[in-house]
Amino acid sequence: MSSPTEITVSQLSRLVGTPGAPVLIDVSVDEAFDEDPRFIPTAFRHPHDDILALASQLRGRRIVIYCKKGLKLSQGAAAILRDQGLQVETLEGGIVRWREAGLPLVPQEILPARNPQGRTVWVTRQRPKIDRIACPWLIRRFVDSNALFLYVAPSEVLDVADRFNATPFDVENVFWSHRGEFCTFDTMIEEFKLSTPALDRLALIVRGADTNRHDLAPQAAGLLAASLGLSRMLRDDLAQLDAGMDLYDAFYRWARDATDEGHDWPATASRS
Repeated sequence: MSSPTEITVSQLSRLVGTPGAPVLIDVSVDEAFDEDPRFIPTAFRHPHDDILALASQLRGRRIVIYCKKGLKLSQGAAAILRDQGLQVETLEGGIVRWREAGLPLVPQEILPARNPQGRTVWVTRQRPKIDRIACPWLIRRFVDSNALFLYVAPSEVLDVADRFNATPFDVENVFWSHRGEFCTFDTMIEEFKLSTPALDRLALIVRGADTNRHDLAPQAAGLLAASLGLSRMLRDDLAQLDAGMDLYDAFYRWARDATDEGHDWPATASRS
């Protein structure tokens, strides 16, 4: 039985990818991390003996700290933050237990460098529709919850990437883009090693909407309609991204939890 200050792998896995996901901090020592340099989705590393440095920016957030096995490093760091009045849990069994459960782990080598504020920075074309909202959603929910997105004129994407040390995506001739019949959302799921039944199901819908192949999934036409509606309603690209986060949250929860549920009328069939 878990202690009151622990969260199980099963409990955490249900939160990852949702708006209610906690801040995840990996306090493993370098030697342990280097044995398997991968992160639980959205986690970042921080030294266990400097954990107080994070206290002010974490206030008001739910926090989960983990180390290799969920023992002394994570429990000590969590206790220090709880002394500051923060809501902190440790992951029962640490990343070892998460790995044994076969849950997604993001490779460190594929992650873009973070800026001085600890955020990954991404740049793409302005006036987004499908991929340029879906990919930021995926990044914020599964890679870097604090990621920064820059929407600029199409002709300026690569120069902005160069001058502002940003990672370009969903433009031609860059790493994070379409590959054959697959869209940028597919590329990110593959490269970040995030494949799960729910995300794969969502990827099919995104691909169908983004490449105008509505035969791939019946929900693709609905995603396209909602996305085009948002683009007409909102002139500001970041406002559209904010609204799109809710849209993709809903599609993800359907893909994860509600695909077997239907709806018709009348609610209760009449009986003779």
